[in-house]
Amino acid sequence: MATSSGSSATQINSGSEEALMDERKRKRMISNRESARRSRMRKQKHLDDLMTQLTQLQKQNHEIITNINFTTQHLLNVESENSVLRAQLNELTHRLQSLNEIISFLNDDHGDDDDDDDKTSIDFTQPAVADTAFLNPFHLAFLNQPILASADNTFQY
Repeated sequence: MATSSGSSATQINSGSEEALMDERKRKRMISNRESARRSRMRKQKHLDDLMTQLTQLQKQNHEIITNINFTTQHLLNVESENSVLRAQLNELTHRLQSLNEIISFLNDDHGDDDDDDDKTSIDFTQPAVADTAFLNPFHLAFLNQPILASADNTFQY
């Protein structure tokens, strides 16, 4: 009987060891489930953060594209205005050059004689004031009038 009571004690010890092992397995299983749940929650939070970041980046991208389009349109407007101003500059430069040539021509042909001390004397070698006014194209107001033409009475028979 000693052997049977020894074997029954061994069975009790092995039974309690099995129960202890089962309890450890169960605790480990619960711990693993809790760890997996926390991992899923972290993944979900990370995914939510990434979605928020994606939305912010898309918004910023849209704002940048809008700014680029606005700036490009402004650049085109400035370039167009610059082109017009350059054309005007060229035209005005050409006009100024022509006017300077006319002034130079008039100064060369009609220079004042500094050796005449008496301004009241009449010099018959120079044209009279009326003749000078007639010859000077700036004094001929009727020559500076625009030429008006109409298609209505151009071809009348």
